[in-house]
Amino acid sequence: MTGSEVTGTRSLESFLDSDTRPLSRSPIPDDQDSGPAAARVGEVVESSTTTLIAEARRLHGAPDFGAFVRIESDGQQLVGVVHNARTQSSEPNRRPMAYGKTEAELRREQPQIFELLRTQFEVLVLGYLEGEAMVHRFPPQPARIHSFVFPCDAAQVRVVTEDPQFLRSLLEAPGVPTDELLLATLRHALEQRQGSTRDYLGVMGSELSRVLRDDYDRLSSLIRRMTTWGRGEAS
Repeated sequence: MTGSEVTGTRSLESFLDSDTRPLSRSPIPDDQDSGPAAARVGEVVESSTTTLIAEARRLHGAPDFGAFVRIESDGQQLVGVVHNARTQSSEPNRRPMAYGKTEAELRREQPQIFELLRTQFEVLVLGYLEGEAMVHRFPPQPARIHSFVFPCDAAQVRVVTEDPQFLRSLLEAPGVPTDELLLATLRHALEQRQGSTRDYLGVMGSELSRVLRDDYDRLSSLIRRMTTWGRGEAS
């Protein structure tokens, strides 16, 4: 029995079709990746006016759910929130298989299989930055393919979330887990505000009460969870 036939293992060749097309592009070594682009967390691989998909710079390296990101594209600074992430095979029509081993064991024994995987994350576009101001409307053009995605810094998060308009953008977004995303983005917004957050939560709660005044059960659920944060349980 050869090494590739041992139970619980699989050779690299078994992933290949009869042709010899490349499996994936090699990541840029850390010592060769420098400058402003080194701070990127992903690269746009699919784009529309309202949403985009980015491939994470590292496997399992997607930003957190609800995290704010910015996309540098053709002189624009687009801003959005991460609403989904997934890790899958980079080869069409192929799915990873179970090996019955830990990731650490697989990395020691068959590190090549991780070159066949990629992590992608989806971003809901909220608007764009003009100087230091946030514009809460869709940008004139979608992000270009291969644009880099960066995490928003604390100051940018505060600018984006100062106007409660971003709550309406989240509540009206189709195809996303709206309530959980809204709560996650608020948690990220709170983390970037020093001192008491009670006033900020009050403003956001008032806006939610206005927007969801005809949906009492939903509003009540959101406010109840936000009130729990106000007692210090968000940290």
